[in-house]
Amino acid sequence: MAVRVAALEDGDEARWDAFVLRSSEATFFHRSGWARVLREVFGHATQYLLAERDGEVVGVLPLARVRSWLFGDALVSTPFCVYGGLAAADEEARAALDEEAQRCAESLGVEHLEYRHRTPVHTDWPRRDDLYATFRKAMEPDEDANFQAIPRKQRRMVRQGIKAGLQAEWETDLDRFHAIYARSVHRLGTPVFPRRYFHALAEVFGDDCRVLTVSREGRPVTSVLNFYFRDEVLPYYGGGLAEAREVAGYDFLYWEVMRRACAEGYQLFDFGRSKRDTGAYHFKRNWGFEPQALSYEYRLYKRPDVPDHNPLNPRYQRAIRIWQRLPLAVANRLGPLVVRNLG
Repeated sequence: MAVRVAALEDGDEARWDAFVLRSSEATFFHRSGWARVLREVFGHATQYLLAERDGEVVGVLPLARVRSWLFGDALVSTPFCVYGGLAAADEEARAALDEEAQRCAESLGVEHLEYRHRTPVHTDWPRRDDLYATFRKAMEPDEDANFQAIPRKQRRMVRQGIKAGLQAEWETDLDRFHAIYARSVHRLGTPVFPRRYFHALAEVFGDDCRVLTVSREGRPVTSVLNFYFRDEVLPYYGGGLAEAREVAGYDFLYWEVMRRACAEGYQLFDFGRSKRDTGAYHFKRNWGFEPQALSYEYRLYKRPDVPDHNPLNPRYQRAIRIWQRLPLAVANRLGPLVVRNLG
């Protein structure tokens, strides 16, 4: 039977997600719930493509259109997500999804189509595999073995956090998490996501989206929103107050995420993507994680080269410095208006 590709329809989400759970190529960011989040929070039109053969789902491709006054018009798999792209059971399904995505991109008149793959698919397309790396590592089966697997220097930092009296607990107040996160990204000169984005993630993904907060003497120090998928834990949105570094707050936080995930039976720790040679990149390497290049692939239509949205780009440095000097209240008000354009 030939492969049929159609847009995801209401009522097909369970079939879509069942395929995502069993596909080795699919990730948490392929889950159908992202379509609702992208539409309701950011207003992005979604085109979620479902491939079927004889009534069986054999592939998925989540796509969303980002029409940005900053970076142009693009069809992306998937905005605000580190992974995306084609997830298929076989080459026929992959080719059918790919062909339909390119047809959609041309029909919409976008400037480019972007796939965020972990491994290359279109070796003949322009791509950025020199910018981002991801950090994924299997966890040991017990707490002590995981702790001993952390390089000595980082183990010392975790112990420093323990000695400082840090305590971790599951966060029930997403607004408290957002306040910590907002201060953290403001120091970096990065626009903040709106509160409703995190509330939407929690509502859509339920127990697969949990926040862990570290406090000292009852005062929050660091906090991170984690995704849980199959046997993986992905600490995704994290932040901390200025004093976090003084008490090894980040080290203690990520150890607690790992320790608790291990206790619940998760087997892989995904530290997420970082830009090469940044502080976050080296922090993750210091934990014993080896970088794995991400392959972001582009089909260009109305632009001569691959978009460069990297904040390390010199053209953005002045804007970052200005943003850092804005009063926090102003940055929190303006941030959600800007961040939807970033994708």
